[in-house]
Amino acid sequence: MTIPDDATLYDLAVRVGDRFLAAGSHVVTVESCTGGWIAKALTDVPGSSGWVEGGLVTYSNVAKEDLAGVSARTLEAHGAVSEAAVREMVEGALERTEADRAVAVSGIAGPAGGSAAKPVGTVWLAWGRRTDAGIEVRARHTLFAGDREAVRRQTVATALEGLLLDD
Repeated sequence: MTIPDDATLYDLAVRVGDRFLAAGSHVVTVESCTGGWIAKALTDVPGSSGWVEGGLVTYSNVAKEDLAGVSARTLEAHGAVSEAAVREMVEGALERTEADRAVAVSGIAGPAGGSAAKPVGTVWLAWGRRTDAGIEVRARHTLFAGDREAVRRQTVATALEGLLLDD
């Protein structure tokens, strides 16, 4: 993946906003490795208050538990950078807000913190939405190349692109 620049992220956010505004949808972000960058990208768009509900930066495990409802058992068994964690981040955000769409990310942006099982660049993303049947969640694992900023930029772009697929 090419490292997305600010203009690319802005264009993606505008597309998300156009889509969500037309659908009457509101989104909430739950972010770890991006530290609020997805919410920043979305709220850079004028009029975003019409479709952005809010954002949670859940950088620590305690914040993931307290703010997004991730269970301590999940974090202990799977770690913060896992499919189980991002799925629970999405579910918790949708349960705690009025948003009908959510995106969650957790990853290892580096330069330290990686392991053989989860090297630097490992990111889990999840997208969710409310339906008549409950909350639907889909998740994706990625391994991005590059330095800390490159991993984070690619994560933001992938998160926004995923919101465009969420119908």
